[in-house]
Amino acid sequence: MGIKKVTSAKSSTKKNAKETSVRKWVLFLWAGFFVVIFLIASLFVLISNGFLGKMPSFEELENPQSSQASLIYADDGRLLGSYFVENRSDVDFRELSPNLVNALIATEDIRYYQHSGIDFKALARVLIGVATGSNKGGGSTITQQLAKQLFTEKPGSSLARVKQKLNEWVISVKLEKSYSKEEILAMYLNKYDFINNADGIQTACRVYFNTTPDSLKLTEAATLVGMLQNSSLYNPLRRPELVTQRRNVVLKQMYRYNYIDEITYDSAIVQPLGLNINKQGHTEGLANYFREYLRGWLTDWAGQHLKPDGTPYNLYRDGLRIYTTVNYDMQKYAENAVREHLGKDLQPAFYREWKGYTNAPFDFDKDVAEEEIDKIMQTAKRRSERYRLMQKANYSNDSIDIAFNTPTEMTLFSWNGDIDTIMTPMDSIRYYKEILQAGVMSVQPQTGYVKAYVGGLDYRYFKYDHVTQAKRQVGSTFKPFVYTLAMQEGNMSPCSKMPNVQPIIPLPDGTFWKPRNSNKKFEGQEVTLKWALANSINWISAQLIDKYNPAAVVKMARNLGITSYIPAVHAIALGTPDISLYEMVGAMATFANKGVHLKPIFITRIEDKNGNVLERFTPESNEAMSEETAYLMISLMKGVVESGTGIRLRYTYGFNNPIAGKTGTTQNQSDGWFMGITPKLVTGVWVGAEDRSVHFRTITEGQGANMALPIWALFMKQVYADKKINLYKGDFEKPSKPLSVEIDCEKYDAQQRKKFYETVDDF
Repeated sequence: MGIKKVTSAKSSTKKNAKETSVRKWVLFLWAGFFVVIFLIASLFVLISNGFLGKMPSFEELENPQSSQASLIYADDGRLLGSYFVENRSDVDFRELSPNLVNALIATEDIRYYQHSGIDFKALARVLIGVATGSNKGGGSTITQQLAKQLFTEKPGSSLARVKQKLNEWVISVKLEKSYSKEEILAMYLNKYDFINNADGIQTACRVYFNTTPDSLKLTEAATLVGMLQNSSLYNPLRRPELVTQRRNVVLKQMYRYNYIDEITYDSAIVQPLGLNINKQGHTEGLANYFREYLRGWLTDWAGQHLKPDGTPYNLYRDGLRIYTTVNYDMQKYAENAVREHLGKDLQPAFYREWKGYTNAPFDFDKDVAEEEIDKIMQTAKRRSERYRLMQKANYSNDSIDIAFNTPTEMTLFSWNGDIDTIMTPMDSIRYYKEILQAGVMSVQPQTGYVKAYVGGLDYRYFKYDHVTQAKRQVGSTFKPFVYTLAMQEGNMSPCSKMPNVQPIIPLPDGTFWKPRNSNKKFEGQEVTLKWALANSINWISAQLIDKYNPAAVVKMARNLGITSYIPAVHAIALGTPDISLYEMVGAMATFANKGVHLKPIFITRIEDKNGNVLERFTPESNEAMSEETAYLMISLMKGVVESGTGIRLRYTYGFNNPIAGKTGTTQNQSDGWFMGITPKLVTGVWVGAEDRSVHFRTITEGQGANMALPIWALFMKQVYADKKINLYKGDFEKPSKPLSVEIDCEKYDAQQRKKFYETVDDF
């Protein structure tokens, strides 16, 4: 029995020791667990406070910064273009197609609506994949991917990537607390760079499919979601076959998770990509000269207007909404008209006329040709972008000369498409000297709204704007300003007659001015003012400016909105001043607006990215002439189309509606103009070469009626045919009061005969 007691005591001691050991281990494990929890908590506290890298503040989480493009809209709300550092325009969840949302969740984060920013099941799958060496898929949620895009920089090492991943987890949780699931989805798609100047989902839809996020088809949505894995790799413009394969992977995921059925899946995977590329860029798309003109104006405007935080607006980052007066379709028709006339008819005719001439296309006397051409070429060289960049890089003049005379690869403009070739830069300059240029501007006379603006042929190659930037001699398009004084100050009618004889006008310097006529018809006879203006008779214009004096003509031009320098000399009656197309169209629109001049405007309002109106715009106005004078001038200029230099509008182009107009041709056919006036739309066209020494050899080809008028005709044909535009084709509205003079020339002649006989009888 004693032995048993001893054994029992020993057993009890061992049991107590064992229990003590277990308790120690349990306490140790619990302590370790809490230490780990404490360390993890401390780690995330440190992360949250930025000790492992910059963390966004509460304000940044509530308002994450993202550069947004400023958008330019046509008058019907269609997009003309944008200004951007990142070509991004945000949308909210309601604007996303269900196809897009379903494709995104099925492919990137199937448990998106179940987790709170971190998907622990996905993380476990990744760990198993690492341990087994198999690819089990990624572990990042959509929220984590958004966090990575918004607030973390690209890591430079493995350790940095670990720190970044921890940061992403913390930020993801914060994002989930700050935003709804729908907001996070929209933010992610808005932020992603789909390359090819497609930042964000809205721009990507426009660039790749010319549509909007709410209108995406199933296959289109799958294509864009497929790009999210690696947009540089899955680039539709470079690897369409690879993109198609990736799209089909997305469709398979949608089928796998029951977003689409088997029939839909089988049908979708055999469809082509269906790209409808609409490239975005500062030199791409419609109205690029107009957009470039606005860029300078808007940059100044933005610098003078402050955001709520007190800083100036940034045109390229703040997502302004610019609503313009330009009509999308009219703009397209104007560009089409330039392309059709110059590309198909005028430029080939120019080449034919100069074929075989040594110094083509320059027109100089033989003894000075080489020297004058060299001056032009050297000036053009110094104005080139290549020269500017080489000078900026401190190249010597000799090095620059060598570079300009060394053959190099380049792409040239042509009406038949871009030409990839090898030639010297100097030869390319000579090539471009032969290219005819054009400018077109169209304005609504009753509002001053510019509806179309074509500054040149192709902004990628020709940066000079021939609407607002260029000023050229206006030729006979200036004559209506002289005739306006006769109607307003002289109480004359379009039917009034003057002798068609050459005036000899003494000048202040003691010399005499004796203008010449290009039209010999009815010389020495009396002609009506209407016939004289219709046929651009210089002798009549010279007599009128001498009667009312050049200073009065200059004043009238100023009333009509002409701000360019105009010397108060008699020769301006023939159109010697250099004036911009913008000024000329604004002036001509005054006649159609009953004598009230409205300075043409381009913008109706500017909004911020949230739709708040920052400023509205209305045109400056002034009464330039009486309502009657304006109507008499319309009657005069109708003669240009009815029987004068613009008559081909009737017999060649078939216009039979009321049209007033004026052609213009400058010395040596250097400039061709046509100003076309209808009751609701006034359009001006200029055509010429870059240098005035480059021009057609004959007046037949080089007159305004052949160079510029056809562009107006082709443009208006398209405008009138467009039922959506529904442009008025009726007559000009008569003044509210009866005219004080007769404009029916048969009745006018009868009145004059009656007055004559009454005077004789009185005598």
